[in-house]
Amino acid sequence: MNRRHSLTEPASDAAIDSACRALRLPTMRAQFSELADRAERDHLSYRGFLAELLMAQCDDRDRRRSERRIRAAKFPREKSLRDFDYDANPNVTPAVVNNLATCDWIRRGEPLCLIGDSGTGKSHLLIALGTAAAMAGFRVKYTLAAKLVNELVEAADDKQLTKTIARYGRVDLLCIDELGYLELDRRGAEMLFQVLTEREEKNSVAIASNESFGGWGKTFTDPRLCAAIIDRLTFNGTIVETGSDSYRLAHTKARQQQAAMR
Repeated sequence: MNRRHSLTEPASDAAIDSACRALRLPTMRAQFSELADRAERDHLSYRGFLAELLMAQCDDRDRRRSERRIRAAKFPREKSLRDFDYDANPNVTPAVVNNLATCDWIRRGEPLCLIGDSGTGKSHLLIALGTAAAMAGFRVKYTLAAKLVNELVEAADDKQLTKTIARYGRVDLLCIDELGYLELDRRGAEMLFQVLTEREEKNSVAIASNESFGGWGKTFTDPRLCAAIIDRLTFNGTIVETGSDSYRLAHTKARQQQAAMR
């Protein structure tokens, strides 16, 4: 008699558990018993049961990979597109954001600029779009502009600049937040320019800035370098202006008014 047909149910379960361990299939190992019972109740064919089991493994593997990519991006906090309040941010058009959420611009290596005053939702959008990209399978890196420049300067001092620029050049989407908050000296600005040049028309850059392009001369004090950086960040790109009315400030005032009325 064929040995596989002679296995008792406990022996079969033990063999499946052992095989899933050996093949590194943790989801199939964890869900096999539940899915087998459900397949029996629903009168699934052998093929149908196997398909459900394999899809469960694939779905869980995709989920874990997405979680790893999100962790690797180093976002400072969780933000999602579904939590963005368009009523409080009327300058932002849902259709534009929904189009960005498809990640087609990342596939084309195009830039994105989010421009607006503090509290208008630009960092929310930057993180949320970066998270959506990571979930879609793209390699993403988030950093503050000042932190990136400091890292580049330290790398140059350690004769590691080329290696560091190449590392930032490899990710599919580089998210640079708070560009424009601090003045950058010429050396730091030139290094940032090298990163942008490394990525130009190959991999996407998304930035959030509290300054309109006309005010970037305060951040990049060399006019020619400033113009070159703006060119790199806008060519074939998308510009989203989030406005000047702070959502956070309005939210805080509304909460205080509600508290005063109690």
